[in-house]
Amino acid sequence: MNMVQAINLALKQEMERDPSVVVLGEDVGKDGGVFRVTDGLWEKFGDNRVIDTPLAESGIVGVSIGLAVSGIKPVAEIQFDGFSYPSLDQLINHASRIRNRSRGRYHAQMVVRFPYGGGIRALEHHSDSPEAHYAHTPGLKVVVPSNPYDAKGLLVSSIRDGDPVIFMEPKRVYRAIKMEVPEKEYTIPLGEAKVVQSGDEITIISWGSMTKTVLDSIQKAPDVSIEVIDLRTLSPLDDKTFIDSVKKTGRAIVVQEAPRNCSFSSEVIARINEKAFLNLEAPVARVAGFDTVIPLPKLENYYLPNENRILNAINYVKSF
Repeated sequence: MNMVQAINLALKQEMERDPSVVVLGEDVGKDGGVFRVTDGLWEKFGDNRVIDTPLAESGIVGVSIGLAVSGIKPVAEIQFDGFSYPSLDQLINHASRIRNRSRGRYHAQMVVRFPYGGGIRALEHHSDSPEAHYAHTPGLKVVVPSNPYDAKGLLVSSIRDGDPVIFMEPKRVYRAIKMEVPEKEYTIPLGEAKVVQSGDEITIISWGSMTKTVLDSIQKAPDVSIEVIDLRTLSPLDDKTFIDSVKKTGRAIVVQEAPRNCSFSSEVIARINEKAFLNLEAPVARVAGFDTVIPLPKLENYYLPNENRILNAINYVKSF
């Protein structure tokens, strides 16, 4: 399966398993979503459980909070990353605080999922990487799969989790990766990073579509023993996995496509400095998007981290 098929199967199986799971969003019903991730769900489950909404992201998330507090388990789709910003008020001021505000009497068991990132030559507001906004907010969990197998297991866990989950789907690899995905039900725990490739000399930490970019790039550095960590969940963050790796290798690189300033890579590097500073043989390198709005299609490839920039970072940390 590719990632679109894996996510679709996760939604279908969770809706079959639990009648309180509903899907809502713009064009998720008859059209099956802008990327066809919800294709076929409306035909199977009908209007009451697959709900086409108006073009109002704040309303979609606000309604989802009300449903969640009432015992329904909504999976809300926002069509693109940049369109999630109108819902920040609902997510930051309400969804993330319901459990604390009610002292545990209520909780918002809900998922907000949206495609994110560049690489498909889309328009403005269609290619952002806003993970830092959500990971910074206490009470929100943030999940970013990098491949079809993980996408299915992580989405099932997100739907079943008692707290609100932001589920960011890297659209660049929606159909770029195919792998074996079990038809049977399975889960992947939230808050557990994955060692994708073992190595002894350099640790590279990434998430989402950048994991594939890293794996493709290091094929050009066969003489370097590189350990690749896919974070998978940004909040809660499994820092033990990458701290243990950095203690072993002594060198680290963080690769993300979001802008560099005040980004999630900053948090990763801060934790390395706090917990593995004396193990470092070189400064931690960072390969990121630039501190500009992601450009329109003709310049997109200059903005996104690529093979050359990752190989340059490898050479940099090796030079010490």
